[in-house]
Amino acid sequence: MATTAIILAAGKGTRMDSDLPKVLHPVCGRPMLAYVLDVARQAGSSRLLVVVGYRAELVKQTFADDARDICWVLQSPQRGTGHAVMVCKRELTGLDGLVLVLAGDGPLIRPQTLRQLIDTHQAARAACTLATSILPEPGGYGRILRDEAGNLVGIVEALDATARQKAIREVNVSVYCFDAAALADVIGRLKNDNAKGEYYLTDALGLLASDGRKIAAVAAVEPQDVLSINTLDELQKVSDIMAARMAAESVR
Repeated sequence: MATTAIILAAGKGTRMDSDLPKVLHPVCGRPMLAYVLDVARQAGSSRLLVVVGYRAELVKQTFADDARDICWVLQSPQRGTGHAVMVCKRELTGLDGLVLVLAGDGPLIRPQTLRQLIDTHQAARAACTLATSILPEPGGYGRILRDEAGNLVGIVEALDATARQKAIREVNVSVYCFDAAALADVIGRLKNDNAKGEYYLTDALGLLASDGRKIAAVAAVEPQDVLSINTLDELQKVSDIMAARMAAESVR
């Protein structure tokens, strides 16, 4: 089954203290976005929709020699994760197969994680499946809500969670697999009636569920791989983890 990946790479990275687009900051000598592109391809994605915004031309120029399967999509202004997918609607229309949605600032994601996500999605015959993680300290991540049978029933943001829900250790880390037709159908129905006036991709799950479509989740992301990059300290932490991973792989 054909797989397309949407990679969210439009942000400036205001806390990075740099004019460089966030996804171009180097991790072990390569732009962090390069790792996400590699993993999407290794997981079977034959087409990459890369959503760019801040200094888009610089991002495109950086990957000009590696753009054979990339379709650049401009998001300007940036109005949330749902909006980033909304700007891909033309490319999604009439598309068959699966759509992965990945963050361009999460270079630690592994291809085997995405393969497990895809396998679970297909086995469940779901409209959308999340790759989640079980963290010892879930902090500010949205909590995964399941029923007594273990089925996904929703996500509650940490700020809105009750004390009992905050004790849940399974969290949403924003790695998604959608049925392409289901995503194309629901993405235009997202609303931005919230405090930030943004469109959230997580709202798509509620819309799919209200349509009677199945949503699922699999705890496929190792805790170490959850870390995304928003600050220079996090960039250093991710670089250290990546260096250790590369060293371990080189001696196998």
